[in-house]
Parts: sequence; structure tokens; C-alpha cells
Amino acid sequence: MSEFIYQSAISTVASLMKVAAIFNSKIRLGVEGRNGLLEAMEDSFPKLVNGRAVAWFHAASLGEFEQGRPVIEAYRTHFPDDFILLTFFSPSGYEVRKNYTGADYICYLPIDTASNARRFVKIVNPRIAFFIKYEFWHNYLKALKKNETYIISFSTIFRPNQAFFKKSGSFFRQMLIAFDHIFVQNKQSLQLLESAGIHQCSIAGDTRFDRVAAIASNTKSFPEIAGFRNGQVCLIAGSVWEADMQVLIPALNSYEGKLKAIIAPHEIHKEQMEQWRKSLTGKTLLYSELASENNISAFDYLIIDNIGMLSALYQYGNMAFIGGAFGSGLHNILEAATFGIPVAFGNKRYHKFQEALDLTEQGGAVAVAGREELIATIGQWLNDPEKRKMAGAVNKNYIAAGIGSTDMILNEVKKLQS
Repeated sequence: MSEFIYQSAISTVASLMKVAAIFNSKIRLGVEGRNGLLEAMEDSFPKLVNGRAVAWFHAASLGEFEQGRPVIEAYRTHFPDDFILLTFFSPSGYEVRKNYTGADYICYLPIDTASNARRFVKIVNPRIAFFIKYEFWHNYLKALKKNETYIISFSTIFRPNQAFFKKSGSFFRQMLIAFDHIFVQNKQSLQLLESAGIHQCSIAGDTRFDRVAAIASNTKSFPEIAGFRNGQVCLIAGSVWEADMQVLIPALNSYEGKLKAIIAPHEIHKEQMEQWRKSLTGKTLLYSELASENNISAFDYLIIDNIGMLSALYQYGNMAFIGGAFGSGLHNILEAATFGIPVAFGNKRYHKFQEALDLTEQGGAVAVAGREELIATIGQWLNDPEKRKMAGAVNKNYIAAGIGSTDMILNEVKKLQS
């Protein structure tokens, strides 16, 4: 790819987003959230900063934000006088975390055109910029380098088939050269970078381990959830989509009366949840209905019709099924693993997630091909409590061994800024 092709592609994407916004409500949120943003920032941002050093954190979406959150909060502790800017690319991140109190200013990232990047960096003038996991934007990196900003990438993971490591990938490798330091998750990523001539890198692991460990040690309790569970064996279905429920519903129906389940959709769609209720043979209740129900322990299934509770719900589970792998990609299994419960997920799209590969190999997780395998897996965990506990212990120990990434990153940041 050349400079010209990249700039043309970005401009085309920006135009197509405006057209797609007419038909797609999620894209429309992103387009509307960016309208007039730079003009508003030019007027208000310098006044808000008031001469303080700016630390900019960028996350693509909600998952990357949760990955970056330990570093944001550790940075605040170590550099309390700095102004923290948090940006998102996707509405699924911004709309959920736009009121996050750990940052001083939260907004969408303007599309990576050359003019947007120059203008944004001039307004923000960050001393340091953090890009979480997969974020590589050519024009922003170019503008930040010219601004003499320290640039960090963390919790990053690379694979041999990525454009950075192809013979024709010199344009993409130039992006990597812009970083002052790249903290990768594993040895393979480090070796790939070094083979491409990128040496300002080191292994720091995945900051999500720090995040989920913190969640587990400071979890909010929900007495109403405990009342629903009523001491019975309970499965937590986290971040599930329709494709996941096509597999999960028959499995739950197979164990009606023997197993309770809490179901947390990845996105809230009332019609879809109502259809799930009709397909489940046991008694089903929505979380929003809990307050009006006198005998909540009589219900078999609880569907969470809100966003934001999931990470704390795993404390009430004996096992978990995590969604996404039958669709676009597996969601966060570490949030469940940290509570010491075994995890199941689809076997279609989980191979890009190191923790899923590790835990399936170690016995803490199972990748299932469909409903029959899920029925068998749940049956094993349900009927053999000792086997279930052993698998959960594998997961808990795995989390404990992965803690410490945030401290490694902050130590390097201190060196850069000293």
C-alpha cells in the first residue's frame, strides 16, 4: 500500500460512513458524534487543560477500553496532575463509557484523514499517547511524531499473516517505527517485530489480567441475583448473540430444573430477548422485572436487559458460556476465568485469542462445535463437581500468573518522561 492509496481509502471510508449512517443506527451515532467535534474542541479543550500535560489514551471499542483501563487508572495515580483524554472509534465503546470518571475528556476519534489528524493533534498537543492493542492510524502517528509526542502501544499482539510482515508491507512497517515502545502480549509477537527491524518493543503480557483481577477483588454484590440463584448450580452466559443462543437454548432446555442460567446479551434487543424467552422451556425473567416479582427463586433463567453488569455477574456462576465465537469473534473469557469457573465457547472463531488457546490446552475451557457438544460439556460439569472445580482452578491460577503488565508499562513510561 502507498501513501496515496491509504489517503484515498480513508477518505472513501469517511464518505461511506455518512451514507451508511442513513440505514444503520450504530454507524449514525458515530457520524453524529464526530460532527462539529473538532470545532468544539478548538474552543473548549485548551481552557479545560489549562496548561497541564495531556496524556491521550485511544481505544477502538469497549473491549479495548477495559483492556486499557488499568493503565489509565495507574497513570492517574502516578501522574495526578496530568490531563487525561480518552477517545473511542466505535459507538459501542463511547456510548457505554462516555461518563467514565477516570478521564478528564472523552470523545470520538475523528476519522484518520491527514487534515483531521493534524488538527486534532494541534488542539490536544499530547505529551504522551497510548494506543490499545490493534490501533494503528498512519496520519495520527505521523502528526504525533511531528509533535514530538511519546507514542506507546500496549497489550498488542501480532500474527505472521498481518500486512506489517509481508514483503509488500513497508508502508505498514513505517507505522510501527513511529512508536517509542510497543508492549506485546507474547513471544511470537516480539519475534515478528524484531524480524521486521522493530526493536523498541518488549513482552509485557495482557493488561486485561490486571483488570479482571481487580474486578474480582472489588466486586459489587447483587442480593437480588443471589436470591434468584438460591444456592443452585448456575451457568452465566456472557456477551451472547443469536448464533450463540441457537446452541445454548437447546442445552439449557436439556437440563431444565437441574441448572439455573443468567443470560447477558452482547447487545440489547427487546424483540430478540422475547423470542429467547419463548424458546426456553423453563420459567424466564428479565432483570428489569426482578423488583416486581415476589418469588424470584422460582425462575430458571434470568435475562439481563441492560449493559454494564456482566463482569460482576460471574461471581454467581459455577460455569460460563461466552459468546461471539460462533460469529465475528470470541468475547472476553478472562472476566469469567478470574472467578475460578470453567468456560465454554464456540469453536469457530477463538484462535486469535491467546487466553482461549491456553485455557483449552490446559483444561480450563472447552471449545464446542454445536449444541450436542455443549450439552455434553455442561453435563460433565453439572454431574461431576470435582471436575468442574478443577477446571475452574486452572483458570484462576492462569489469571494469577498473568498479573503485572500494568506495572511494566508504567515503569517504562516513567523512564520515557523522566
